[in-house]
Amino acid sequence: MPEPAPANRPTRNAYRDRLVALLPQHPGLVCLDTDTGLFTGVDFGPAADRYINLGIAESNLMGMAAGLAASGFQPFVNTMATFAATRAVEAVKIDIAYNALPVRIMATHGGLSAGHFGPTHHSLEDLAVMRALPNMTVVVPADAAATEVAVEESLDLPSPLYLRLGRKATPPLPPAAEPPRIGVAQVLRSGRDVLLVCCGPHPVLAALAAADRLAGAGVAAAVLNMHTLKPLDAERLCAYAAGVPLVVTVEEHWRSGGLGGAVAETLAEQGPARVLRIGVADVFATVVGGHDALVTHYGITADAIFTRVLDGLDPHTPATRRDETNVDRMP
Repeated sequence: MPEPAPANRPTRNAYRDRLVALLPQHPGLVCLDTDTGLFTGVDFGPAADRYINLGIAESNLMGMAAGLAASGFQPFVNTMATFAATRAVEAVKIDIAYNALPVRIMATHGGLSAGHFGPTHHSLEDLAVMRALPNMTVVVPADAAATEVAVEESLDLPSPLYLRLGRKATPPLPPAAEPPRIGVAQVLRSGRDVLLVCCGPHPVLAALAAADRLAGAGVAAAVLNMHTLKPLDAERLCAYAAGVPLVVTVEEHWRSGGLGGAVAETLAEQGPARVLRIGVADVFATVVGGHDALVTHYGITADAIFTRVLDGLDPHTPATRRDETNVDRMP
C-alpha cells in the first residue's frame, strides 16, 4: 500500500512537537516561553522543569536566554516574530548576537500570518533586521518537515539562530531532489530561462505553481528554495543564475532588506544579473484579513509571479497583451 500523503501542518506546531521530543534526550535544552499559548496542555514529562513561561516580557526573555546560553545551556525561546525583531531587538543584538551565544529564537506568526491582528503584529521587517546582525543564522522553513530538520540541525550550531515560523497549517512541499539543510539552497526545479528564488511556505508554493504555468507558456523556470537567508548559499545561487536573463525573488516580507535584498547584493558582487523582487510594497497594511487573503492582496501569488516573469523577459510585450494561444494552454 502506498504511504498516505503528508497532511497540512503549521510550521510552529512542527517545531513544538519536535522540541518536546528532544528535551528529554538533551539535558541542556531549555524552553523559554512568553505566554504564546503554543505549549498549553503539553506534557513535557521528565523535562517539565526545563519549560519556563516568562509571560509577555520579550526583552527579559532574550536576556535570560543569553544568561542560560552563557552558562552552558541551549535555550529555545518562543515569541511572535515582530516582537523578536523589533520590541526585543536590542537584547537580541547586545546580549545574544554580540556574544555569539547559541540561543534559538523561534519566531511564530512570521510575515502576514497574524493578518487578523493588523500591522502591529505583521512581521515584514524581521528578516532584514536579523540577517543584519553578525553571528546570526536566519532560516525560513517552507513546510513542517523542513522545520523539524532545522530544529534538529540547530543543535549543532555554535551561534544564534532565528527561525521564522507561521501560524496556520500550510501544505507540504512536493518531494524534492534533496532534503533541506541549513545553509544549502534547496533545488526544487531546474530551468534555463528564468530563476525563481523564494523562501517560506506561501512564496515557495506560489513559485512552484508559477513554474508550472510558465512551462505551459514555453518558459523553463528553475526554482531555488533559499530557506537559509544567512549564511546565504552564494555558490549555488550564482551557479543557477549564470546565463539566466532574469532572476525573480519571492518572499512574504517588505521588498527591502529581506530575501530580495540578499540575492541582489550577492549577485551584484559575484555574478551580475537582473533581479526583480516580489514581496509586500513599501506600505503598512491598509486592509484587515486572514493570512491567505493578505498574501493574495499583496500579490505574493503564482499569477503575480507568472505575469512578472513574462513582462521581465520581454518588457516591450506585457504579459497581458501576449498571444492568447499561450494563455489557453496554461494549466
